[in-house]
Amino acid sequence: MLKNTAAPEDIDQPSMPDKTPRPGVVSRRVVLGAAVLLILVIPALPFNAYNYVLQVGTMAAMWVAISSSWNIVGGYTGYISLGHSVFLGVGAYASGIALVYLGLSPFITAPIAGLIAMAFGLVIGLITLRAKGPGFIIATIAMIFVIRTMVDNWAFVGASSGMTLPLPPLSPTATKVAFYYAMVVTAFGAVYLTYRVAHSKFGLGLRALSQDEIKAEVAGIDTRRYKVIAVSLSAFFIGMAGAIWGYSLSYLRPGIFFAVAISTEMVVSTIIGGRGTVAGPVVGALLVVGINEVSRVEFGGSSLNIVVTGVILLLILLFFPRGIVGSLREAGRLPRFLDWD
Repeated sequence: MLKNTAAPEDIDQPSMPDKTPRPGVVSRRVVLGAAVLLILVIPALPFNAYNYVLQVGTMAAMWVAISSSWNIVGGYTGYISLGHSVFLGVGAYASGIALVYLGLSPFITAPIAGLIAMAFGLVIGLITLRAKGPGFIIATIAMIFVIRTMVDNWAFVGASSGMTLPLPPLSPTATKVAFYYAMVVTAFGAVYLTYRVAHSKFGLGLRALSQDEIKAEVAGIDTRRYKVIAVSLSAFFIGMAGAIWGYSLSYLRPGIFFAVAISTEMVVSTIIGGRGTVAGPVVGALLVVGINEVSRVEFGGSSLNIVVTGVILLLILLFFPRGIVGSLREAGRLPRFLDWD
C-alpha cells in the first residue's frame, strides 16, 4: 500500500477568505466611528455656548435627515421635487394633534408621523408623477399650496393662526438635549435608509430610470411603481424630523412648514454635497448650516448675510460642478471615509 509522501505544501488546501483589510477600510471605519462618537458625546462636553451648540447641532441633524431623504427622489430617481416640505408639515401636524388632543409626546409618535407622511407620499407620488420634467416640478409646488390652503382653513388645528404645543416637563437644558438626540437618531436613520437604497436592486433601478426612463421600461423596470415608492420612502424621515422640529418650536403654523423655501434648501444642500451619492447630502447639509451660522454671526440678519451665503455657495458649485462628493470622486480625490456608495 503506497503512502502519500507529498509535502504538505504540495497538497491542495481549501482556499481561505482573504481577511486582509482593503486599503482605506480601517481608516474609514476609524474616522466614521470617531465622528459618530463625537456626535453622541457632544451634550456631555463643557461648551461655553452650550445651548447654542446644541441648537445648531439639532438643526444640522435635521437638515442631514431631510436632505438625505430628498436625495432618494432628487438624486437617485432624478426627479427634482420642490414640494417635499409638505411631508415636514404633515409630520409636524400629525404629532402636534396627538400631543394636544391625546397627550402623546412627539418623541413617541414621531415614527407614526413618519408613516403618515409616507402615506401622503404615496398619494402625492401617484398624482404628481404623471408629469415629467418641469411639469413635475410645478406639480410638486402646486401640492404645497393646495395642502397649505387646506390647513389654513382647518379650524381643528388652529387654521392660519396655528396651534401651540406644550414643551416637555424638563429643564431647558434637558429639553435641548432630548431634541438633539431625537434629531440625531432621525438623521442616522435617514442616512442608513439612503445607504440601503443605494446598495439595493431597487436603487439600481432608480439609477437606471434616472439615466433613461424609456430604456429602463424596455429593460423590464416598472418605472412608475419605482418612482412612487421612492417618493413614499423619502417622506418617512422627513415626517419624523417635522414632528421633532415642530415640538421644539412649541408652535405650529402653516407658513412655517408648508414653504417652498424649505424644499429649495433641501435641493441646495444635496446639490452642493453631491446629488445621487450617500455622503453628498450629509456634507452639503453640514456645509450649508455651517455657512449660514457663520454668516449670521458675522453679519447678523441683514441682507448682506444672504448675499455672502449665496456667493459662497455659488463659488462651491463653480469649482465642484457635480457637488463636492461627486466632483472629488470624478477627479479620483474623494477621501476614503466619504466613499459610502
